[in-house]
Amino acid sequence: MKFNLDKAISVLDRTPLVLRELLHGLSSEWTHQNEGGDSWSAYDIIGHLVHGEKTDWMPRLEIVLSEGAPKTFEPYDRFAQFEMSKGKSLENLLDEFESLRKANLEHLRSKNLTQGDLQREGIHPELGPVKLNEMLSAWVVHDLGHIAQVSRVMAKQYKDEVGPWPKYLTILNYLPKE
Repeated sequence: MKFNLDKAISVLDRTPLVLRELLHGLSSEWTHQNEGGDSWSAYDIIGHLVHGEKTDWMPRLEIVLSEGAPKTFEPYDRFAQFEMSKGKSLENLLDEFESLRKANLEHLRSKNLTQGDLQREGIHPELGPVKLNEMLSAWVVHDLGHIAQVSRVMAKQYKDEVGPWPKYLTILNYLPKE
């Protein structure tokens, strides 16, 4: 599928609702357990998404659309949620994510981006030049990846309880990167 801003926004708009429906009211055994080692729990993932709403997508959009140079993005701290989420409940994080996402999508829509705007570039600190449409596509895929990750982390909580079924339950056979 070719990038289409309206189609991208239709997924981005649903992500907070999907995660709220999946996680709201669940016990910490579902939401605060990870896959072992340094992997993330659902709580950690929501914190990561909140941090991204504050420091990643919109600031980089502004850099790409700015008239000045350089157009280099600030490095993104993929682990900032561990400090940023301290003292917050999962419900607090879900509320914050929903509010930030709503404001960010309103801001994105207000830009009235043209096809020319979508071809403008910024400089990612690791990837080099990236087009705005690529970054917005990555935002959608990032959301979908974390929805899948939350589901996988939760599924792993019952890995030892499913008896002989793991060979048919592929979600249980994924090994997180160390």
